[in-house]
Amino acid sequence: MRTGFKLALALFSLIPLYFAVVGLGQGAERLMPTGDVAAALDNQLRYLSGVYAMVTFMIWFVLMDIDRRGPVLKLLVVGFVIGGLGRLISHLVTGPGDSTQFAGMIIELSTPLFLVWHRAVTRPASSDHSV
Repeated sequence: MRTGFKLALALFSLIPLYFAVVGLGQGAERLMPTGDVAAALDNQLRYLSGVYAMVTFMIWFVLMDIDRRGPVLKLLVVGFVIGGLGRLISHLVTGPGDSTQFAGMIIELSTPLFLVWHRAVTRPASSDHSV
């Protein structure tokens, strides 16, 4: 179960890594095929792509010691849920984005499942220390 959790979290980390690389490399032009990209929008997207990279590094940090780095995972999940709620608000107010953004919203709002799984895989290890 621990190996499955770590594998799932490692695979999950590839999502923000992908968007970091694509966002830094292509900016907002990827989302605006007409080429009419406001400089401020491109600037903001490239900045947030750097944040995606940091999120990836934080997930890898958690993976190095899942027993002790649960609080970092909790903060990451809070960030994902807040971001997912932001996508939901955008979806309701301005309409649906592209399919990857909708999928991102579903994934982000589902990340609390990682906390449930984390608790299940780390509880036996922490109870061994208390004996």
